[in-house]
Amino acid sequence: MNSIKSVPARVLSRRPGHSLEAEREQFDKNQAISISKAINSQEAPVKEKHARRIILGTHHEKGAFTFWSYAIGLPLPSSAILSWKFCHVLHKVLRDGHANVLHDCQRYRSNIREIGDLWGHLHDRYGQLVNVYTKLLLTKISFHLKHPQFPAGLEVTDEVLEKAAGTDVNNIFQLTVEMFDYMDCELKLSESVFRQLNTAIAVSQMASGQCRLAPLIQVIQDCSHLYHYTVKLLFKLHSCLPADTLQGHRDRFHEQFHSLRNFFRRASDMIYFKRLIQIPRLPESPPNFLRASALAEHIKPVVVIPEEAPEDEEPENLIEISTGPPAGEPVVAPDLFDQTFGPPNGSMKDDRDLQIESLKREVELLRAELEKIKMEAQRYVAQLKGQVNALEAELEEQRKQKQKALVDNEQLLHELAQLRAVQQEGARNQGLREEAERKASATEARYSKLREKHSELINTHAELLRKNADTAKQLTVTQQSQEEVARVKEQLAFQMEQVKRESELKLEEQSDQLEKLKRELEAKAGELAHVQESLSRTEQSGSELSSQLDALSTERNALSSAMRQQEAELRAAQDLVQEKEAALSQERQRSSQERAELQGRLAEKESQEQGLRQKLLNEQFAVVQGAAAEARAILQDAVSTLDDPLHLRCTSSPAYLVSRAQAALDAVSVLEHGHSQYLASPEDAYALVAALTRFSHLAAEAIVNGGATSHLAPTDPADRLMDACRECGARALELMGQLQERQALPRAQPSLVRHPLQSILQLGQELKPKSLDVRQEELGAVVDKEMAATSAAIEDAVRRIEDMMNQARHESSGLKLEVNERILNSCTDLMKAIRLLVMTSTSLQKEIVESGRGAATQQEFYAKNSRWTEGLISASKAVGWGASQLVEAADRVVLHTGKYEELIVCSHEIAASTAQLVAASKVKADKRSPCLGRLQECSRAVNERAAGVVASTKSGQEQIEDRDTMDFSGLSLIKLKKQEMETQVRVLELEKTLEAERVRLGELRKQHYALAGGVGPPGEEEPSRPAAAPRGATKKPPLAQKPSVAPRQDQQLDRKEGTCPPQLNY
Repeated sequence: MNSIKSVPARVLSRRPGHSLEAEREQFDKNQAISISKAINSQEAPVKEKHARRIILGTHHEKGAFTFWSYAIGLPLPSSAILSWKFCHVLHKVLRDGHANVLHDCQRYRSNIREIGDLWGHLHDRYGQLVNVYTKLLLTKISFHLKHPQFPAGLEVTDEVLEKAAGTDVNNIFQLTVEMFDYMDCELKLSESVFRQLNTAIAVSQMASGQCRLAPLIQVIQDCSHLYHYTVKLLFKLHSCLPADTLQGHRDRFHEQFHSLRNFFRRASDMIYFKRLIQIPRLPESPPNFLRASALAEHIKPVVVIPEEAPEDEEPENLIEISTGPPAGEPVVAPDLFDQTFGPPNGSMKDDRDLQIESLKREVELLRAELEKIKMEAQRYVAQLKGQVNALEAELEEQRKQKQKALVDNEQLLHELAQLRAVQQEGARNQGLREEAERKASATEARYSKLREKHSELINTHAELLRKNADTAKQLTVTQQSQEEVARVKEQLAFQMEQVKRESELKLEEQSDQLEKLKRELEAKAGELAHVQESLSRTEQSGSELSSQLDALSTERNALSSAMRQQEAELRAAQDLVQEKEAALSQERQRSSQERAELQGRLAEKESQEQGLRQKLLNEQFAVVQGAAAEARAILQDAVSTLDDPLHLRCTSSPAYLVSRAQAALDAVSVLEHGHSQYLASPEDAYALVAALTRFSHLAAEAIVNGGATSHLAPTDPADRLMDACRECGARALELMGQLQERQALPRAQPSLVRHPLQSILQLGQELKPKSLDVRQEELGAVVDKEMAATSAAIEDAVRRIEDMMNQARHESSGLKLEVNERILNSCTDLMKAIRLLVMTSTSLQKEIVESGRGAATQQEFYAKNSRWTEGLISASKAVGWGASQLVEAADRVVLHTGKYEELIVCSHEIAASTAQLVAASKVKADKRSPCLGRLQECSRAVNERAAGVVASTKSGQEQIEDRDTMDFSGLSLIKLKKQEMETQVRVLELEKTLEAERVRLGELRKQHYALAGGVGPPGEEEPSRPAAAPRGATKKPPLAQKPSVAPRQDQQLDRKEGTCPPQLNY
């Protein structure tokens, strides 16, 4: 047997060479085959070999361009199973494909979201799973694009996790929240799958069950990593933040922990997962994050994928051993056999058959070896992939180190620049220091010169001292003759000191003279000490001093006499002051007595004034109280009129109600001004009384006219208008009560009446005919707006019915759930038919406008055909209104708060509204128009769906309602007769009530026709907006038939029976 190495020598010797284009075409062909085999509408799990080829293709082209180029062409909206398997393959490609797959998928986020939204709106079991799966894929793409440190497979080391989290607590907090959201999406998918499957072993072994369970393998792999990362991050957060701050994180983790543990436990019990994946087991209790040492007890869950046995598959064309040559190339297989075995003939047929059999066996063996080589190559590829990932991580680390080195280099350059600046600053400081040293040396030289000069001065002073000693010796002779002069001088000095003290106290001039004398004496003493004159000159000086002493003595005597004279004047002044003080004290006593008397009179006057002011305040408050009481009576009478049966025949127009409500609002502003003015000045209550009088009459008139207007209004606006009138009356009565109490009057708030009056004004404006407010040139915009509003109302109705169905599935079961699902499904079908009818009507409308407007614009066409346009608007409103009423009725029926009859009536009304829309569209449509034919078909479909709603409602009513069996076997003849009479009475009462209701219905229809005829063509009406949800019975759109029962003559009321304002219409 030839080995695998000998095959290329025999077979590949004739293999033609392929260009790059041929290889690319072969690659695209293989990828297309793998994608078509992996993603199909068969309810079976995706085969691993096809998914593996797609993943290897992403590594081959380093992206998912080829995958998406084929995937976007798949008919995903046509099959939910096809969309489910597409999501599964995309999940595997994201996890195990090339790193660039993530960025390629980012460009197709809108396609993924559209697929999920499409199947989320439809009630398909796989569709709901596809909706959840697309949300998971979008979350996965967003997370890994935002955090590129985490690969799509979520396999990172703890060091990478630490680097990704960083040191900022806010980043760690945000990363933890995003991982929680990631985990929620994963767990929601698993819960949705298990909700649709029974956990029995047989289900997991069926192809349909395995198709749903297969994607959970990737979910288990993701959840194990996310659980480990959240535990790490939560321990890190608890080390940085207080425990109270992270209470929400702990609660959310505990909830996810229990869900994940139940998911792993249920999956590990299924036989399907046991041969494909080894699921870890989580601990019984979650980690205690309040204890830091609990981190050491945490064990990372590890998911193990066992090595798969090779599946039966066709080998890839690594070695061409196929018998079919490519197109356009010569056939090489016959040549090979001719070369090996020679030309065929009949005699060698058996030997060639044996050789062919041996060659076939050899090919089979080669295929087995080729499969082994492929498995080995795959292992090598996996190893090389790991090495590439490690090298990429190392390269990334080197890049980070390079970036860090660049940053460090920049920092070093910056520090070097700073050092150079410091060095330059030091050089400048060195120059300054040298200059300072030069200045210091110059200063020191000057100091030495000054010191030398000082030495010379000291020597000169010593010389002078020696000369002074000589002079002292010369004066010793004359000292005795000068002793008398010294004594006289001391006496004069003492006297001068006395004169100085006295002069300082008396006059400044004497002080200056004494200072001058002192300076002269000191000069004389200095002259005596230094002058070497003769005794004759000294005697002469003594005589001069004696004369001066005489002059000073004379001056002293004059000063003494002046001082005595001043003392006498001072004593006289003191006597005068004492007399003045005595007179002042007497005057003070007299003034204090007069002041006390005046204060007593003033207090008496103030008490009288206070009494008069209090009397005035009481009188003014009595006036206000009386006015408030009268206003309260007026308002009470107006409120009681609302419940008066005689007032039922009183009617009023919305326009008049709007004018009265606006006048009442203006009166509220005047009342607020008067109230604030009275609080500022309680003596004047004129403004408040006038405002009260005006407000009470206007508010009562608004309340009475509001009740009268509600008698002609539809049920829902009438109820709201009556509620607003009653609320206005209650607020006004409460305000009047507060104004009657002195303590509560400052706290009264007239502005509280403004809100109900504004509600009355708004409801009156809503009840005014709307078509009169729309100009003809705006009709085109109103048509488009109303058609869009109708479509939006129908879409909202479909969404609400889906929500009601989901709620009914959670809250009910058994027969009730079956009845509710049947009713809601029929309502959903009806809504779909209405939506198709509205779309067809819109297309027909555009066709009518385009064919009939000619050279005119669209707005001019609508303005020219205003009656037809208004009818179209009315019909569109009626359809939207009917859809919202049907949803409300279905909601009440499902919640057991409504009646089945309401649902039946709504179905009839929808059929009538659609018929009105079809009739309005057919008026100007071409009879041969295909859109008109489709519109008629849609109308018939709506009627059929409405009949289906009625049928499902009646059947559900028959199943739900309990019917008591009539067993009269235990009754006697008298009791039977008595019950027969009671039943007849009940029948008569019901017949009378039925007749009265029919009369009321006829009156309502009459008034409806009257209102509709005043604002538009016959048969038109203005229903409320689809968004409004009426609380009472449904308001009927225009009906084609007249009332079947004529009103009774005794129902008419005489005008004299009610007391209504003259503006009301009776």
